[in-house]
Amino acid sequence: QVQLVESGGGSVRSGGSLRLSCIASGYASSEYRLGWFRQTPGKEREGVAAIDSDDSTTYADSVKGRFTISQDSAKNTLYLQMNNLKPEDTAIYYCAARPKIVRSTLDKRDYNFWGSGTQVTVSS
Repeated sequence: QVQLVESGGGSVRSGGSLRLSCIASGYASSEYRLGWFRQTPGKEREGVAAIDSDDSTTYADSVKGRFTISQDSAKNTLYLQMNNLKPEDTAIYYCAARPKIVRSTLDKRDYNFWGSGTQVTVSS
């Protein structure tokens, strides 16, 4: 069992920045890898960024060049640095875990454990 808790969400103006964190409890780094997703009312949850044990990363086209995913395995923590935020980035952001045998992916069907989410609001 893996428990994930997100933090760092808030309200910012367009062009601003936020840094999200996700602390994993009971997370086996040798068995799972992490990613970030987001969701707005009426829309399907979409993948934002994913990271592997070798720190290789995958990003959605909509955030590429603006968001950076990273991890600190010693602290069991996942990060998402979000720069040049846009109103379209407004959503609840979730961290999630997938078995390490699954290559870096933004498909939510590959993830087994989910945090409860943190709200990000970007105003114009």
